[in-house]
Amino acid sequence: MDVTADFMPPTIEWYALSPYIALLAGALVLLLVGSLTPRWPRGWYAIVAATTAGSAAVLASLQFAALETEAARTLVKGTIAHDRFGLVAIIAVCFIVVMSAMTTSDAASQGAADTLEPYALMLTAALGAAVMVSANDLLAAFLGIEILSLSLYVLAASDRRRSASQEAGLKYFILGGFASAFLLYGIALVYGTTGQTNFGGIATVLADEITVPRNDTMLLAGVALLVVGFGFKTSLVPFHSWTPDVYQGAPTHVTGFMASLGKVAAVVAFVRLFVVSFPARADDWRPVVFVLAILTLVVGSVLAIVQTDVKRMLAYSSISHAGFILVGLEAAGHIGSPSAIDGVSSALTYVVLYSVLALGSFAAVSVISLGTAATSLDAFRGVAKRQPVFALGFTVLLLAQAGVPLTSGFVAKFGVIRAAVSTESYVLAVVAMVSAVIAAYLYLRIMVSMWLAEPDSSAAATTLSLPARVVLVVSVAVTLIVGVLPSFVLDVADSFVR
Repeated sequence: MDVTADFMPPTIEWYALSPYIALLAGALVLLLVGSLTPRWPRGWYAIVAATTAGSAAVLASLQFAALETEAARTLVKGTIAHDRFGLVAIIAVCFIVVMSAMTTSDAASQGAADTLEPYALMLTAALGAAVMVSANDLLAAFLGIEILSLSLYVLAASDRRRSASQEAGLKYFILGGFASAFLLYGIALVYGTTGQTNFGGIATVLADEITVPRNDTMLLAGVALLVVGFGFKTSLVPFHSWTPDVYQGAPTHVTGFMASLGKVAAVVAFVRLFVVSFPARADDWRPVVFVLAILTLVVGSVLAIVQTDVKRMLAYSSISHAGFILVGLEAAGHIGSPSAIDGVSSALTYVVLYSVLALGSFAAVSVISLGTAATSLDAFRGVAKRQPVFALGFTVLLLAQAGVPLTSGFVAKFGVIRAAVSTESYVLAVVAMVSAVIAAYLYLRIMVSMWLAEPDSSAAATTLSLPARVVLVVSVAVTLIVGVLPSFVLDVADSFVR
């Protein structure tokens, strides 16, 4: 009997997978060709990384346009979702890589070693993030998380000259390993309960009520462990303890990459998993998100205002921003309500706009700290007197993070709070608004130091290279354009998730 006669190999749509293939190919080119040839001229590693990410974004954009007339589908035996929601997230991931490649090149031009490894790791991290945001299966999501996480661990420790960077990478690796263990055990419990790892398959099984108490308890334990794992990746309280130390110790250009890419990937994957797989158990996981949102908002904003290091300030600020994202995700948990779509679109809008603000803000901090690695608040004293245009751009980004009107931050905060109000989560909406007011003091401290304090006579001159200028100009432009045209942005985001 010829068993091969009945074997049907899986059909692989190579074109649909081309964004992932492009990112992988770019990383391999940098690692293989770069290691076998003499050191490339300064800046060429960044050009290859940015070109690769740009090519992947173009491919994703073409496929996004094709889905106007084609139906969304799954790839690779149902493990990868091919839809507009995932493709938009992949485009955002590629944008983050392009911007981060420029800030890394800027750091190299100011004295840091210009080696190929950081750029290759950025591409592998982007590959992991792309798999995460498109995963339609628990194992595919876990694979993407680990590819992303391992790349970020090494990037955090990539500055060999600073012990703080080595410590940050080690701490991130150890705590990240624990989080991955929780995540994997949660996957095992969910599989043990449902017999499925596919998101749609899990939802189908759970549509029929589980009547065995033991199985129901196992399912809830699995969901709780999944929340813990994603909570670590998104810096939710109380899973946030690694964030300030790692953000402060890692190279500044890497910190911006970590803050933006990690949140985009984790939030989109969270939406896919919980909204698609567990709609029948939304009443169980939504209260957990509610409590985590309040804790994250309060702890992030309160602890941010007592810091004296700008990177630690922005680290706690990122925790507070994660709380705002949870406000939108809590609204998304009201399955069946018209406001659930608003919750998903507002959370997606917030995380994408925050990634732009984070990239620009950490690029500004990188400019100040180049050559000295000083990121204390005193290092920003009188910057406006030395570089008024630079200080103005950074001020716009800080005002946006505070949620000032006519900026993207206001649009993002308004979206999630509106979603909370529409689902009658009034307590969450009030806590979010109070937390925004508290966090505004943090950004005000930095602005006062830049504009009103006298400059330190011993401070090194602030120089803006072309890559730094591009990153700051793009970040500020996006911030202001979105702030001026909010209805257009919100309508577009809403169309992506329907």
